[in-house]
Amino acid sequence: MKSVKWKPWALLAPSISAVFFLLIIPVCFIVVYSFWLRAPSGADIPAFQFGNYAKFFADFFYPEILLRTLRIAFESVIICVVMGYIPAYFFYRSESRFKQVFLLLIMLPFWVSFIIRTMSWINIMGDSGLINHFLLKIGLIQAPIPMLYNEFSVLMGLLMYLLPFMMLNIYVSLEGIDKSLLEAARCMGCTEWQAFREVTLPLSLPGVSAGCLLVFVLTAGTYLPPMILGGPGDDMIANLIYKRVVGTLDWPFGSAISVILLSLLFVIVWTYNRYLGINQIFKSLQGK
Repeated sequence: MKSVKWKPWALLAPSISAVFFLLIIPVCFIVVYSFWLRAPSGADIPAFQFGNYAKFFADFFYPEILLRTLRIAFESVIICVVMGYIPAYFFYRSESRFKQVFLLLIMLPFWVSFIIRTMSWINIMGDSGLINHFLLKIGLIQAPIPMLYNEFSVLMGLLMYLLPFMMLNIYVSLEGIDKSLLEAARCMGCTEWQAFREVTLPLSLPGVSAGCLLVFVLTAGTYLPPMILGGPGDDMIANLIYKRVVGTLDWPFGSAISVILLSLLFVIVWTYNRYLGINQIFKSLQGK
């Protein structure tokens, strides 16, 4: 009887051990490092003080980057919802025999390195890239249009990275909806738009909210698109952490910034769980 009770824990032991040693322990090290002192000589001195956190909020330069990160994250969420819902709904309603092929195309970007996908925008939006080359060729412009190294190009890189996550979350949620509910709505006299507004859209909201949370968290923690496609004033909070830890080897201050970002994301996830429930993320998977 005792062996039966221990079997689930034995099966969970590898995954729990991986989470503990690869996630919890490193985060604990970062929290501890955030209280250390950075000596003028460059050495890290063990201590317990809040100087690194005070340094972050003493100069508006650092909170400004954090606010920019949150703004870009919200912009990415809104654009991904608008651009992701329409194709996901199309795949849900489609009866085409090529439906599985279309779904495979959504997942195709995951097969290519994120770095390569991000750098490909240089060949698309650069001065000698595809767009400028085409516009020059047909005579619409006389000189290349500067499209890189600004917030717009950063958003393009983020959208290419995040849009598949949003589309798949919405599609899975839509697939969990019983299509007989739509037929019942039509029998009650609803038009296509009314059936969508009253039945499909509310039932798909768990997938939308899950996609929004995932896109927001991934955007807040990414650093490649701003680093490759952004300009000097387009750094996000992850770029600041990277420069502090890797560029200047200031582990205490970089760790403090990491803890601030982690705490902010924790508050956002807690708020999501408080009003929507984390279980809503998995509801679409249980629809069928």
